Amino acid sequence: MAHVTVPQASTDPVRPPRPWALLAELTHACPLHCPYCSNPLELKRRSGELSTEEWTDLMRQAGALGVVQAHLSGGEPLLRPDLEQIVAAAASAEIYTQLVTSGTGLDEARLGALCAAGLRSVQLSVQHADAQANDRIAGRPSSFAAKERAAALVRGSGLPLGLNVVLHRDNLDAVDALIELGVAWGVDRIELANAQFYGWGLLNRAALLPAHDQLVRARETVERRRKQLAGRLDLVWVVPDYFDGVAKPCMGGWGSVSLTVAPDGTVLPCPAAASLPGLDAPNVRDRSLAWIWDHSAAFNRFRGTDWMSGPCGGCPRREEDFGGCRCQAYALTGDAARTDPACGLSPDHHLVRTLVDQGPAQDPPPYVYRRPGAVPQAH
Repeated sequence: MAHVTVPQASTDPVRPPRPWALLAELTHACPLHCPYCSNPLELKRRSGELSTEEWTDLMRQAGALGVVQAHLSGGEPLLRPDLEQIVAAAASAEIYTQLVTSGTGLDEARLGALCAAGLRSVQLSVQHADAQANDRIAGRPSSFAAKERAAALVRGSGLPLGLNVVLHRDNLDAVDALIELGVAWGVDRIELANAQFYGWGLLNRAALLPAHDQLVRARETVERRRKQLAGRLDLVWVVPDYFDGVAKPCMGGWGSVSLTVAPDGTVLPCPAAASLPGLDAPNVRDRSLAWIWDHSAAFNRFRGTDWMSGPCGGCPRREEDFGGCRCQAYALTGDAARTDPACGLSPDHHLVRTLVDQGPAQDPPPYVYRRPGAVPQAH
């Protein structure tokens, strides 16, 4: 994530604080098929995506609402032929844009056009430091070579370059090599994000869940390399959900700092919220972004602390972790209003402890790769 100045949240007791971050999922189409992807199992069709004009207007609305940073993501945003126009619209709204990409399809001409439109930084995803292992996890041959070329192009352009790695059973033991890869590619920042089990990641949890000793070794490696690389690059370790008994804050608080816009214009408080039944998420085609942020039931449902019950209601950390992740609570218990089972105080913590204590399967199941139609939909 690029470094920007974050505006102070509003203290107006009537209206919520203004959002400063936007995750723009421009498309669910993607040349890679990563089994840990947090996109919903029912991927949005390209025929239903927002048009160029709709994304342009959305960026105008986002800037007026207070958004200062947008991650242009997907799927693979480079598959949008109008990506340059969307970047330019964000720049006109004084929004700092970061392209979140697999690198597939990025060439010198395209990068030049994006830079000219106002693109400010690039975050490149990598699945493994070994090319063959990378391609196996990504489900696409030669994807590592495309990433290597993309990294060289971005460095040559002068744009800030970050590396993002989702960590799981099949690459945690390669953390040192992944850091070395980032150093060799000249990145400014490496984000080592332990897998979050939503969407395709939840579907593939049995294949992705690591052993505890893998996490311990990886964390020790990160701490050692962070000291060695201090002043050269930022090395970020995003802690795992299941292993520490501490719930992570829900996106800085549900409906507090950021919003996600799906390819079809559905507006969500977080990327995984599409999984919550009965959320009745609004769409920017029907309502303004400001109305959605201030007044929609979806964004107000878990704002603040008044909705909390159980251990969250009286917990001194409720203003810090906000009860943990609503989407994880639903995924594990079927009730989005329960305390996140990742928290050691949750009455459902045993659901997580059982998974951790039994450890990963000796013979994990094969990946269900992220592809349209890979999972039959219930009717």
